[in-house]
Amino acid sequence: MMLKPIVVQVVIDKPLAQGFDYLWDAEKLGKLPEIGHVVEVPFARIKEVGLVIKVSNHSDYEIEKLKSVERLAPLPAFDPALLRLTNFASQYYIHALGETILPVIPQMWKKADNWEKIPEKIEAVKKKNKETDLVAEGLITQDQLNPNQKIALQELFASRETENQFRAILLQGQTGSGKTAVFLNWLASILNDESAQVLLLVPEINLTPQLERRVMAYFPNKKMAVLHSGVSEKKRGIAWYEAMTGKAQIILGTRLAALTPMPNLRAIVVDEEHDPSYKQQDGTRYSARDLAIWRAHDQKIPILLSSATPSLETWLAAQSGRYEYIRLDQRAQGASLPKVHLINTRDPQNQFSPGDSGAPKQKSLITKTLANAISKSLAEKKQSLILINRRGYAPVLSCSACNWLSKCTQCSTFTVMHKAETFGRRPALSCHHCGLVKSIPQFCPDCGNADLKTLGHGTQKLEDAIEEMWPQARVLRVDTDSSRKSKGAEKLFQEIHHGNVDIVVGTQMIAKGHDYQNIGLVAVLDADSRLYSADFRAAERLFAQLVQVAGRAGRSGTSGEAGGNIYIETQYPESPVFQYLLRHDIDGFLGFTASEREEAKLPPYSYQALVHAEGKSLDKAIQFLNNLKSRMKARGLITKELKVYDPVPKPVMRVAGSERAQLLIESGNRKALQEALEMIDQELRQESTGRISKTSRIRWLVERDPIAI
Repeated sequence: MMLKPIVVQVVIDKPLAQGFDYLWDAEKLGKLPEIGHVVEVPFARIKEVGLVIKVSNHSDYEIEKLKSVERLAPLPAFDPALLRLTNFASQYYIHALGETILPVIPQMWKKADNWEKIPEKIEAVKKKNKETDLVAEGLITQDQLNPNQKIALQELFASRETENQFRAILLQGQTGSGKTAVFLNWLASILNDESAQVLLLVPEINLTPQLERRVMAYFPNKKMAVLHSGVSEKKRGIAWYEAMTGKAQIILGTRLAALTPMPNLRAIVVDEEHDPSYKQQDGTRYSARDLAIWRAHDQKIPILLSSATPSLETWLAAQSGRYEYIRLDQRAQGASLPKVHLINTRDPQNQFSPGDSGAPKQKSLITKTLANAISKSLAEKKQSLILINRRGYAPVLSCSACNWLSKCTQCSTFTVMHKAETFGRRPALSCHHCGLVKSIPQFCPDCGNADLKTLGHGTQKLEDAIEEMWPQARVLRVDTDSSRKSKGAEKLFQEIHHGNVDIVVGTQMIAKGHDYQNIGLVAVLDADSRLYSADFRAAERLFAQLVQVAGRAGRSGTSGEAGGNIYIETQYPESPVFQYLLRHDIDGFLGFTASEREEAKLPPYSYQALVHAEGKSLDKAIQFLNNLKSRMKARGLITKELKVYDPVPKPVMRVAGSERAQLLIESGNRKALQEALEMIDQELRQESTGRISKTSRIRWLVERDPIAI
């Protein structure tokens, strides 16, 4: 009797909608196939790592012509819950299953030649049992929580009628109110089960070490897996394996950790849930927060969303009762919130005048009012934090004779001037979009004028100005340039925590989540640059950033003590963003924003998607999108319920030589939008190789729920 062949369908990391059939030789591979097995297969003239998504005894193709699976990875099969999650992500975000699920796997496990050696590597790491540089700190037991925190914790503990059910909880608390201590004590009760796993998501790499130290303090005997792009491939590969096999009980990471296999997942925490960093901006453009909520719902487990400034979507869900709502409205140790000062930069009284004592030799980059406040903070032995959301020395280099500007040759933006040591021994011009670095011209390329001047200022120029104004102060700059030079931002943050710095100058890296203990003053320069933007979410994001950075001041103060000061330089102090901030009225601002969005029928009162197109010519990209819109109209897809706007160039039109355009699709009905996007994807795929049009050579991509338009 002839045995039936075993046929498996495998997906690979390619923009191809279908899977591919292969024969499975159980004797050669050592076991029978399972859905979720990671395998190596021949594909065209190369070999690819893929994932088994189907097992059967037949194929639509001739069995004799099928190729065979060559190797099986020494991994358990992906758990069914993760496969459901990636299937949903693939469908919702209009991305092929293979290119959604394969990027989840660390590079270490995608090199099939190394599979036989990996178990030895894992054992070697176990034997070494290397000590970590991080020291556990920040333990606050249930007994040490303040009354408000204890009430919040009891609400989290509150048992429902049945266990094993989905709960979405918003924990909204003022900055410094002790949200982390509450949710870590909550997770401690869940981890009493020796087999349980919990997922803890943070928005950025820079916040991971601080939280890692606290988790170590709370759970000294629990295995923790840390997953983010800053971890070496070997460490990440082993951490991912320990999460997948259930050996790691605590999985801490950035957005990429949201898709990690965890067979015994019992709870999820999304810290700073409002942060746009949770949205992936290349590949499958998923929202890690939204997928975490879907995962919790699918697996019937609780998810906690924590933030001082929740996103409008989450806040409205809590207001309507769809999410449970827990609040912490006072700082953990009782200090008051920081006092907000708005400095109107149009008012001459706030500026230095000739002859003023302490006035800088050149035009000051900061106002007289702020300079006096910094001097007072230094006299009180308090640290000052100055935020400017622009790295480098100056945004533009210009010629005063012919108005030449330092434009990038590859992008429709300017190259930014950086001081020496950033990219080499000499100052350089760098494009922050394509990465181009070139030397600074000695004279104007257009007219030969040698008098080139800088326009605007960034963190490096501000650092120089502050060192000139306060020569005795210890100044530290924290941005991606300085953190790269010092081998990691964590060392810079430790300098602040240990009191080795008087004035900190930095980008938004310094604004989020850090528990500084001696910051007396926070200043925000050029706040208006983020306020007036084409993006309708600009005000919401600026407000969240200001609240977050303000919360770095006065955190260690006890009951009755002042909570520090925040100074904001702006030309528009009457803006609702600043007026609500003056009163620390987060709910008021979110309510105001919600009414504006509802009136304009913008998200979350509608649903959006973008079709991106890029090529060598902007005209061709626009024409490609216009043709798509015409076909949608011919099919009757454009209705009152589904709007399709005219294609337009992207805000940064050209990047790395490619011209870019976008088509916005909007609907009040999520299902109608999904059906339209699936049709678009299907039709474009028929005319494309992967995601490149066969006729126009335009590269295209469909993005659900964009966060930047």
